[in-house]
Amino acid sequence: MKVIRWTIFTIAIVFMLLLGIAAPAAFIGLAIFLIGLYLNNQYRKYKINFKRSGWIMAAGFVLSIFLATGDSDATETVHVPEKEQIETDQDEADKKAEEEKLAEEKAEEEEAKKQAEDQAQLEAEQEEKQKQEEAEKQKQEQDQNQAAEGLGLELVTVGRVVDGDTIETSDGRKVRLIGVNTPESTTRVEEYGKEASQFTTSELTGKKIWMQKDVSDTDRYGRLLRIIWVDIPTDDMDENEIREKMFNAHLVLNGYAEPSTYNPDVKYSEYFREFGREAREANKGLWALGDEGTTKGDLDSAAASSSSSSSGNAGGSGSNDSSDTASNSASGEGSNESYQNCTELRKVYPNGVPSTHPAYDSKHDRDKDNYACER
Repeated sequence: MKVIRWTIFTIAIVFMLLLGIAAPAAFIGLAIFLIGLYLNNQYRKYKINFKRSGWIMAAGFVLSIFLATGDSDATETVHVPEKEQIETDQDEADKKAEEEKLAEEKAEEEEAKKQAEDQAQLEAEQEEKQKQEEAEKQKQEQDQNQAAEGLGLELVTVGRVVDGDTIETSDGRKVRLIGVNTPESTTRVEEYGKEASQFTTSELTGKKIWMQKDVSDTDRYGRLLRIIWVDIPTDDMDENEIREKMFNAHLVLNGYAEPSTYNPDVKYSEYFREFGREAREANKGLWALGDEGTTKGDLDSAAASSSSSSSGNAGGSGSNDSSDTASNSASGEGSNESYQNCTELRKVYPNGVPSTHPAYDSKHDRDKDNYACER
């Protein structure tokens, strides 16, 4: 019986200890229970003190349960608001994060939309600019075509260069530059001929040029007689434009050719003579080799022309004397030379004479090219 009683007491104490661990207030009941147990033990041993110690133990046990339950409810009551607060805080944090995410996505969408609008605007501006440039280019081409048509210019591409003053177009037509004469570099070689040919080659081969007819269309060799423009002039008689844009003038100005005039193609002859004098005074090109140059031309003196003819050094394409020299030769002293035929004339002038020479006679100029008895 005693064992059972202490077993019950032990179970009760262990139970209250567990309650005290779960709810510390339950230790009060445990303490009361232990007091009651102590009093009960004293009563059984000595039959003294409080004989109703069992009620004290019972009260301590019940109080321990009550306090444990109440403390548990209080704890739950305290924990519930904390849990709710945590959940509320979490909800608010989630909501805030969602709002921030939405705001960020919206900002990205707006930025993407703005970039798309900017790109579209840029493309539209570029397209408009391109249209304007194309329209301007077309207008310039139309203006150029109208200007070229008004000046009688023909656009061609240079296929190859024959020599300094002769080219061939890409469609096979040979063109002799009028008003100028470069030293020979093909059938025979005159000084500075190769340099003149190289200059023309470097400047014109493969290029687009504009050809202009003066009066004559072709020479006796079937070559087109033309002025060559590297750019369309606004005024084809303006000296500055002739200097800058006409290739015939470039040859004379740079000393690669002498001015060489043949009637009736005299539109630019005065300019060419002026340019030739400038080049001669500056000792440019062929003029650095002598005051008479290295081939026939308008600036040759009468003595040089006669010497040139008698020695066989006159150019194959030929040239006239200058207008001043021609007038002096023809009328300065009233001297005239007359030969019955070309055979007699060639004994003195092996390569013939130009129309400005005193020995010239139209009856000896069968091809009417203003050069008599040429070979």
